[in-house]
Amino acid sequence: MSEATNKGSAEITVSTKKLLPIILATAIFMQMLDSTILNTSLPAIARDLNESPLNMQNAIISYVLTLAVFMPVSGFLADKFGTRKVFIFSLILFSLGSLFCSMAENLAQLVVARMIQGVGGSLMTPVGKLALIRTFPKNELLKAMNFAIIPALIGPVLGPLVGGYMVDYLSWHWIFLINLPIGLLGIILSIKYMPDYRSAIIDFDLKGFLIFAASSLLLSIALELFGNTVHVTPVLVVFSAGFLMLYFYYRHASTDNNPIFPLNLFRVRTFRVGILGNLATRLGISAIPLLLPMMIQIAYGRSAVTSGWIVAPMAITAMFGKSAVIRILNKFGYRTTLMTNTFIIGLLICSMSIPAAHASIYWYMPIIAVLGFFNSIQFTAMNTISIADLRQYHTSSGNSLVSVNQQLAIGFGVAFGLIVLKIFQGDEKLIQNEIHNAFRYTFLVVGLLTFLSGLIFRRLHFKDGDNMKSD
Repeated sequence: MSEATNKGSAEITVSTKKLLPIILATAIFMQMLDSTILNTSLPAIARDLNESPLNMQNAIISYVLTLAVFMPVSGFLADKFGTRKVFIFSLILFSLGSLFCSMAENLAQLVVARMIQGVGGSLMTPVGKLALIRTFPKNELLKAMNFAIIPALIGPVLGPLVGGYMVDYLSWHWIFLINLPIGLLGIILSIKYMPDYRSAIIDFDLKGFLIFAASSLLLSIALELFGNTVHVTPVLVVFSAGFLMLYFYYRHASTDNNPIFPLNLFRVRTFRVGILGNLATRLGISAIPLLLPMMIQIAYGRSAVTSGWIVAPMAITAMFGKSAVIRILNKFGYRTTLMTNTFIIGLLICSMSIPAAHASIYWYMPIIAVLGFFNSIQFTAMNTISIADLRQYHTSSGNSLVSVNQQLAIGFGVAFGLIVLKIFQGDEKLIQNEIHNAFRYTFLVVGLLTFLSGLIFRRLHFKDGDNMKSD
């Protein structure tokens, strides 16, 4: 641990420990709510800006691509300028971007404003998590992370619901203005309670950053193309280019003395399993908040607000999962918990394929409620096991890589769900000209994939994560 890091540790008070998880939760909630609330509001924004709804995807793509480019540098900036300054700067930038989005008079202005939001968002969550990791000892980190991660479950659920009401009863501008008071609260709390960790020795790997950022950018573009086109060739070309850049980064990191993401991170088994498990499991989990509301609106012909209410129980049961996960992990350990939990999530997703077209949409509410409980356990366990055995000098780079991986995993999940849906939708004989069947088969495929992804956690040992257990 560097001298500067020790200085930051000395400033920790009881109030800091109590409020730091709230500060991070505020940032995660604002980011997750903003990412999902926009989907419901795109048609209304398109009408107001005199644009085609199909062109409005640029407002989402610009944000995702900005995240992909700048998230890898978050750890370096935090080490160089301090976690407090960078985190407050990211909140200010995200809030300003939100304000500019609400003031946009055309699509070009909206895209630029979303890119400003993206720069803020790329720093906000990784730097907040880094401060949390460095503040709490391993046996307290699980409880702190568990609290802070709940908005990641609630945001995607409340987003479509809040967005539907705001568009129907206020205007689309409010979906961005809602971020301002949340951001202001985060800034005020951060000024007083955010620790200011930094490293004394800084050597930025510019070449590695550019190579890795190019890879993240290409993979993100491929994901957007994957979910929005039927032409496979350009998607494969961009995907191949992205993976080629990853190979170039591997070559670079093998010879560089201080790469932005050291390859010896992957010698830590819990980190390696956590990264891979996060990527594979989210292929299924990330598709559900998109597929289920879409099915309710398209196959059942219900409103966006109705679909939001169907998914809403997931947020409530996530709270129960939060209160239970520590006891579950303390009793069963990470290996058993993650394997069993992933299998259960896979079965729940598969069960969404059971109701036929004439069945009531409310059949899905108990499934989605139970799914929220197990999702809460899954995210907390995966996020904490990934950083359980990282050394102090690896926390910045390891935490940044976990954040990049999660962002790409969510994108992969959404794109995978959409492409499977399109494949079944195009087979009219299989679905018997009934769009609802296309969704049913998609849930089955996504659920089976999630079920199988649980086998990844077999690589964990029974004692892994014991240092994270609460006393």
